[in-house]
Amino acid sequence: MRTSALRQLVLQAPAPVIAQALGFHDKTTTQVVAEVGGTWNRYAPSDHSQ
Repeated sequence: MRTSALRQLVLQAPAPVIAQALGFHDKTTTQVVAEVGGTWNRYAPSDHSQ
């Protein structure tokens, strides 16, 4: 169940965001994106609080 949920999350948001929110290593979530065919391959992290 946890793997399935992670796969759904990385299809909806960038892997680095999911990794930080859930405490995963960013390489783990990036690998999951590649496995499920996600399109979040470019993400420029920055301060989006404004």
